[in-house]
Amino acid sequence: MKNLIQRKVISGFTLVEVMVAVAVFALFATGVYGGIQFLYKIVYLSRVRILETSILSEELETIRSIEYSDIGLKNGIPLGIIPRTRIVQRNGIDFVLITTVRNIDDPFDGMATGTTQVDHSSADYKTVELSIMCVDCIQKKPVIATSLFSANGLEGMSDAGALYVTVFDASGNPLPEASIHIVNSSTNPFTVIDDITDGEGMLKINGAPTGTMSYNITISKDGMLTTGTVAPSVSNPNPVKPPATIKEQEVTSISFAIDLPSSILVHTLAPNCSVLSGGHVSMRGEKLIGNSPNIYKTDLLFDTDGSGEHLSSNLEWDTFYIFATGTSHTMSGSIPVTPVKILAGSDQEVTLIYSPYTPRSLLMSVVDQGTELPLSDVTVNLYRNTYNRFLTTDLGYSRQTDWYGGGGQEFFIDGTKYWVDNGGIRINPTTFDLELKKYSGNNYATDGWLESSTFDLGSTVDFQRISWDPVNQQTQTGVNSVKVQFATSNSSSPAVWDFYGPDGTTGTYFTATSTQINSVHDGQRYFRYKIFLHSANSHYTPKVSEVSVTYTNACVPPGQVFFSGLDASTTSTPYNFSATKTGYVTATGTIGVVGNELQILMMSEI
Repeated sequence: MKNLIQRKVISGFTLVEVMVAVAVFALFATGVYGGIQFLYKIVYLSRVRILETSILSEELETIRSIEYSDIGLKNGIPLGIIPRTRIVQRNGIDFVLITTVRNIDDPFDGMATGTTQVDHSSADYKTVELSIMCVDCIQKKPVIATSLFSANGLEGMSDAGALYVTVFDASGNPLPEASIHIVNSSTNPFTVIDDITDGEGMLKINGAPTGTMSYNITISKDGMLTTGTVAPSVSNPNPVKPPATIKEQEVTSISFAIDLPSSILVHTLAPNCSVLSGGHVSMRGEKLIGNSPNIYKTDLLFDTDGSGEHLSSNLEWDTFYIFATGTSHTMSGSIPVTPVKILAGSDQEVTLIYSPYTPRSLLMSVVDQGTELPLSDVTVNLYRNTYNRFLTTDLGYSRQTDWYGGGGQEFFIDGTKYWVDNGGIRINPTTFDLELKKYSGNNYATDGWLESSTFDLGSTVDFQRISWDPVNQQTQTGVNSVKVQFATSNSSSPAVWDFYGPDGTTGTYFTATSTQINSVHDGQRYFRYKIFLHSANSHYTPKVSEVSVTYTNACVPPGQVFFSGLDASTTSTPYNFSATKTGYVTATGTIGVVGNELQILMMSEI
């Protein structure tokens, strides 16, 4: 006995040893968590820096387009039209933009120093410094950009002017050795200039003959896209960049941006992941080549081929809106979330999920406000009048809302039909709800059941929940007046459909709506459901208006929910929505639905 006790003591752990082990594990876990947090901060700050660089590039482009005399600060020195400080919002993030403008005295023509006024005009040119910083981010230092601006007036007298052309890449960096082809149509014969940009991405042409909208400019570089001025036409009466005008004793500055071409490969799929050929697609970018009316640089209509694909090449970097067009299908999701931002020199694949056409629908994409990444497990509630529906992001679903077409349909093709019933049910002729069979004297059958047609999800899935409406039944019908069982198979026509309850056996039933489906069904492609109705009072019947099954698979769009078959609504009678997720501030709002609407909802962490 003494030896036995000794062996037990030796083989165990003391309290001190356990505490030391726990402490070591805690230190290790804390280090891993801290490393993940640090990596997330680096990625987030990188995204913020990209946004800030883009804003600075756009702001400098705007300043380049205004008159030199207006380049200055409001109520400042030099006086101009630019505000000192303002808030710029991009992708739901607020940035503070600070502008500083200074007059510069260049030593080339003498300096205004001391008591000797060598240079009688000390304001030879101006510098503009832009400083930008995120308001609520963890950024410690601002991003700064500086540019020089010269006066339009040229030194000396001449009946000619000057043309300064600057070329940038997609990131706003000056692009050297870009080819510039210029044709001045106001001279006879035409003046033709072929040259390249210098190390600062600029070409300066002094002594250029005057001409009104006569300098047609083309920019190119090996391997990059071509751009340039666009002459007014019937189809584009107000181009964004018309041919340049040269005036006497003035400098005309114009800038362009070119970079590597990109491509987008569009796939169209049905909700069950099967290839959908002949999908009508509209693809439009944000960049304009014409105003009033808006004319877009990329505005395409095309159909996917027999493989459900279409490749669009030689696209300029842009933000693209890609969606279904026509009356054959409605887009019920996209991978990734649309609109899709395409970088220069990139090849992007976009998958569109097409559902049967509905004249009014809402596709809502829910993303994190900070990272702009899609959010999963967000419960979105859309409601108005009698309409009230809940959907969860990252879940596909199949549902049936009508049964008035009757039985005898083996495969779910007609959404109003089912496979078989026992004769104890009926379809309410007014509401189209599923009820117990009604006899004379307002008496209902005691029991009835219905078995659905076979649903084909196109590929194997992991099943999530089975739900039905309404959630509650009249108390007179008794407890568990609606029960459901669920059957799955990897064969479309198995010898027997085995119907199970929530524990994965034939002896149980789903009795509460939105119940988790047992994992024994995961990895299956086909399913059926079976509804059992029972009433404890012959004068009352339970009712079912909808049955839905949710699942996950490879073609479920991330962070999106799709509401179809909606009634028309306007801003005066909108739909209401709320979006909830653990750890995030609940988002609420209203939306008018007049067609097939796309909505991006940003949610912020608590």
